[in-house]
Amino acid sequence: MTVTEKLSGYTTAARSAGRGAGSATLKSGAALVEAVGRLVDAAVARVLLSDVRVTSAAEGLRQLSRETETEDLADKVQRVVLLATPIVRTVARGAKFTRLPWAMLASSSFSVGIAVRGGVREIQVLSSLVAHRIEQATGEPADHRLVEKVAVDLYLHPKRKLDLTDDRLRLVRLTRKWVLLGAFGRTTSKRAGKALAAADELDGGDLAARWNALQRSSGRASLRDGTPS
Repeated sequence: MTVTEKLSGYTTAARSAGRGAGSATLKSGAALVEAVGRLVDAAVARVLLSDVRVTSAAEGLRQLSRETETEDLADKVQRVVLLATPIVRTVARGAKFTRLPWAMLASSSFSVGIAVRGGVREIQVLSSLVAHRIEQATGEPADHRLVEKVAVDLYLHPKRKLDLTDDRLRLVRLTRKWVLLGAFGRTTSKRAGKALAAADELDGGDLAARWNALQRSSGRASLRDGTPS
C-alpha cells in the first residue's frame, strides 16, 4: 500500500470517528475553519502590503527552501493549533478501533503547528507569485480577494482549471489538509511546488478581466434584487 493510499484510508477513518464525536466537536470544527480563514486572510494581506514579489516558480521554491519565521502571524497560527489539537485528539479517541494510528495522533500539537506554519508560508509565497502575474499584466495592484481565491485553489488543486464564478474559499478542505497531514507528520511541500508551477503559467490579465466582469455582474444582480452590493 502506498503512502497516499494509507493516508486516504486514515482520512476516511478520521471522518467516521469525527461524525460520532458529537456537536461539541462540530462547533469546535467551525471555530477552527474560521481561524484558518482569518490566518490565510492576514497572510495574504501581509504579502500585498509589501512591494516585494516572487517573480517565478523557481524563486518561490528557493524561498520555501529557506527557514523563514512568520512571527507577525504567530498569534493566529497559535489560535489554529490550539483549536486543532483537541479536535484531533477527540477523533483519535473515537478511532481506537479503526485503522487510525490514534496513539500517534494523541500527541499532535507539535506536528500540527509545523504543518500550519509551513502551510501558511507556502500560501504567502504562492500569493506573491499570483499577485506578480496579475500586476505585471495589468499595471495595477492585485485585488486581495482574487489573489486569495486563486492561491488557495491552486494550492489545493494545482492541475484543476480555475473557476472564478464561485468566489468562495475552500477553507474546510484547506483546514483538513493542514490538520490531518500535520497529525501524520506529512508536509505539503510537493503540492506547493506544483501550485507554484501552475501560478507561473497564469495569464494575469485574463484573470483580472474575468474577475472584474464577474464582480460587476454580481453588483448589478444585487441592485436588481434590492440588495446592497
